[in-house]
Amino acid sequence: MWSNETRHDPFLPGVLVFEHTRRLRFGTAIAVAFARSPTTLAHTAWDLAEASGGRFVLGLGTQVRAHVERRFGMPWPDSPVGKLREQIGAIRALWRTWQTGQRLDVRGTYYRLALMSPFFNPGPIEHPEIPIYVAGVNRGLARLAGEVADGFCVHPLHTPHYLRSVVLPAIETGLRRSGRDRSRITILASVFIATEPSEVEYVRSRIAFYASTPSYRPVLELHGWGEVAERLSALAREQRWSEMPSLVTDEMLRAFCILGNPPDVPEALRERYAGLVDRFAPYLPLVPGERRALWTALAHAFGAA
Repeated sequence: MWSNETRHDPFLPGVLVFEHTRRLRFGTAIAVAFARSPTTLAHTAWDLAEASGGRFVLGLGTQVRAHVERRFGMPWPDSPVGKLREQIGAIRALWRTWQTGQRLDVRGTYYRLALMSPFFNPGPIEHPEIPIYVAGVNRGLARLAGEVADGFCVHPLHTPHYLRSVVLPAIETGLRRSGRDRSRITILASVFIATEPSEVEYVRSRIAFYASTPSYRPVLELHGWGEVAERLSALAREQRWSEMPSLVTDEMLRAFCILGNPPDVPEALRERYAGLVDRFAPYLPLVPGERRALWTALAHAFGAA
């Protein structure tokens, strides 16, 4: 189960998940990395890993400049990829210190960490190898995931063509740089799925919202929709949100979203993502009693009890 950072804290649900389940894994997809210090992230992940018996996954994303600066009040780095690389290294250095007693000594461009007195050291845990996933859209973060991460979270604004042409080659480049093979990283895709008219319109609005972000424009440009992205960005700057979904054509909708009746969705997922990703997460809130036909079809098709 994945929790995102939109209207609520992404970590707190993990406490309930681990208290009331024995096998379910839980992760953040994503927590905003640049809104937090490496030490804060390391402590939270360490506690959740201990509470869950090793079932927690730390998923991090950079967000975009406007949100980091104007929603979180934090500075935007000169090199987002460089800062995230350093932040991940610092988190793992803290974990090594707590697990092995190794002296803390992080000296980088963005972080300098050299103090960990016993009073603040939580000490070793049974499952210290906490997976770190990185989320991204463009080549830089995909390469970084290949180099240093245990997983890559594919943004829902993607197409199979974009995965083959941009994301997967970048991950492979990162893997080669670090001397790792493909088995060392899990690729997780967040997937738009719509099985009824209200969901179709919801997905259309989500596509419009994401496509208005300038840094996500390469996804649309690959398909020849760069002009649409520019118009969406202009409307977003003017906060004309209600006008944006109408710019998302049916062709765009089919490219980004799986459409169909619930029983047909599993096969459509297999056809679209075979050989491209290891796991997928429906871009749908899991609400008890809702979308029962779809969740049942997915559970039966992909082996869940």
